[in-house]
Amino acid sequence: MVVRIRLSRFGNKHQPFFNIIVSQARSARDSKPLEVIGTYNPVPQRPTNLSEEEARTAKAYKEIALDRSRAKYWLGVGAQPSESVWRLLSMAGLIEPKHKKQT
Repeated sequence: MVVRIRLSRFGNKHQPFFNIIVSQARSARDSKPLEVIGTYNPVPQRPTNLSEEEARTAKAYKEIALDRSRAKYWLGVGAQPSESVWRLLSMAGLIEPKHKKQT
């Protein structure tokens, strides 16, 4: 039984929103997961509680919400993250980033 940590897409057309889920490797992308451990919003958001001048200079960010303890648990029992989830988990500091091979 291979368990994977991957993204499941939600949201409207041109407004993607992803749940970070744990599911069986052979199940469909949007089927019922074993557990939802976080969310990822790839559309850059600007902070809303700033003045006009601060808002113009503020950097947009992509929102990632992750239950770190559950992610550590699933990685500990052998769940394999997908490439995109690997990148998100490495940004959160849970796993080492993959290095691209240089030829």
